[in-house]
Amino acid sequence: MNRQSIVLGGGCFWCVEALYRRLEGVLELESGYAGGTTPDPDYRTVCSGSTGHAEVVRVTFDADRIPLEEILAFFWKAHDPTTLNRQGADVGTQYRSIILCIDEEQRLAAEQSRDRAAATGEFRDPIVTRIEPLREFYPAEDYHQDYYELNSRQGYCRAVIEPKLKKLGFDSAPRG
Repeated sequence: MNRQSIVLGGGCFWCVEALYRRLEGVLELESGYAGGTTPDPDYRTVCSGSTGHAEVVRVTFDADRIPLEEILAFFWKAHDPTTLNRQGADVGTQYRSIILCIDEEQRLAAEQSRDRAAATGEFRDPIVTRIEPLREFYPAEDYHQDYYELNSRQGYCRAVIEPKLKKLGFDSAPRG
């Protein structure tokens, strides 16, 4: 097994986690916070916009089953990378589009993937996704982990996550 991880932010981490959970070859997902300056942030302070952190998901995958290029190609489909500091009704820097790379190889792959996505003409506006080195990843509180799988009947899940799942061709039933 070729186990790798990358940290991605594409709006609410509940959405990103629910979408990536459905990809074959994804081994683990962990919602958290990264890209800011405040040590040991929590949900309340990240939502205040004062920490500089984004809601992100650490995606751990078997690169022999799903290569990084596919993880990144899915990222561009899973959210709108052209909106600055927002995804739908979720507004603030904590919802920015960001790829946090663990090494130079990931950075180059992310930049190439972004350039390929931009060249498709699929997006009317320029991609604003930040590509930065991962300095620190802070796991989110336990109640944020596997949120959709444990709370699929909750209003936000039904109104926001389920339509994204269906748009991408996935069954909206929890995978548990």
